[in-house]
Amino acid sequence: MPYLFTSESVSEGHPDKVADQISDALIDNFLAWDASSKVACETLVTTGQVVLAGEVKTNTYLDVQKITREVIRKIGYTKSEYMFEANSCGILSAIHDQSADINQGVDRKVENEDFEAKANAQGAGDQGMMFGYATRETENYMPLALDLAHKILRELSAIRNNEPELIPYLRPDAKSQVTIEYSDDNVPQRIDTIVVSTQHDDFDTEAAMLAKIKEDIISIVIPRVKDQLKPELQQLFNDQITYYINPTGKFVIGGPHGDTGLTGRKIIVDTYGGKGAHGGGAFSGKDPSKVDRSAAYATRHVAKNMVAAGLCDEVLVQVSYAIGVAKPCGLFIDTKGTAKVDLTDGAIARKIEELFDMRPYAIEQRLKLRNPIYSETAAYGHMGRQNEVVKKTFKGADGTEKEVEVELFTWEKLDHVELIQDAFGL
Repeated sequence: MPYLFTSESVSEGHPDKVADQISDALIDNFLAWDASSKVACETLVTTGQVVLAGEVKTNTYLDVQKITREVIRKIGYTKSEYMFEANSCGILSAIHDQSADINQGVDRKVENEDFEAKANAQGAGDQGMMFGYATRETENYMPLALDLAHKILRELSAIRNNEPELIPYLRPDAKSQVTIEYSDDNVPQRIDTIVVSTQHDDFDTEAAMLAKIKEDIISIVIPRVKDQLKPELQQLFNDQITYYINPTGKFVIGGPHGDTGLTGRKIIVDTYGGKGAHGGGAFSGKDPSKVDRSAAYATRHVAKNMVAAGLCDEVLVQVSYAIGVAKPCGLFIDTKGTAKVDLTDGAIARKIEELFDMRPYAIEQRLKLRNPIYSETAAYGHMGRQNEVVKKTFKGADGTEKEVEVELFTWEKLDHVELIQDAFGL
């Protein structure tokens, strides 16, 4: 019996994503000036107001107000009618020193400075379990419904920022949702429903507004998304798709004025759209000593390389930790019955443990996580993104500028494929 599966995405102007982007901009600035910084920073945004709170251990000082305003400006909240505007919003900082009780389990001093000593000394920043997932459904090994939901909003954003004359009424806040029909053997058959809600300028009449927005989404945005896909996925689009475009009607009031935003409230959008599993810990605002973030990236790295190596068509990877302890409590692998080798998932997990060092320090080093690479993760998902090297410029509180070259989305690299193939005789 065919079944339906749905995933959603939100734009960079969604209030929760505004909060995530501010928190991750602070992370990047702390790491740019002091790579050893330990940071857990939460952001709240509402009408005309930003509240920053969290714990920091660092040797640098940041102008957090300036950084926050730059993020808000870049997102596009630059007009007073939005009731949340980069130059005028109030910013309250309640950031303070990190707990010494927590830090003692993460920042142990070692006499021997070699890799093994450091890897055994640095314990996990917290207990918990983290999940990674990969599937052959798309070229980036991501679930199709989420990938399409992201693409729709990225195209809306690109039009708003680069071709404003094409759809001139767009405002920063938006959401999308895609429902796909699957066959019994888990193969996508068709797109059943697409939902798009976009904030917009005021129109003279609601009827004209709804007709114009629906026409532009279906005739401009959707074809551009379709063109990005390989032919077999393009065939999933047909004239039977049900579209709900701004289904509640008017959406002029949006962003932090329409809803309060908080860091870490879009963790399913950030990961796999409800496919696989999630350990519950948010990513944004956390330095890589927090395994909520680093181990989630590491398990995605494991999962993607397993599928790319041909070991399985789909896989869920779980790792778990005790606070202050370097060695994981366990590694779990579920290939969903798609493994291409005559081994149990438990036996596969034991072999994978030998190929990927999952101690927190080892993850930081392997994936280059002590670099300022996090602002780019804070909208449109942390997984399935393009691995690339970029140059970024940071300005210190004293006006000093620093340019750094960093590698983004290192956990998306297929650099362990041959190791996995050799280990499993593929």
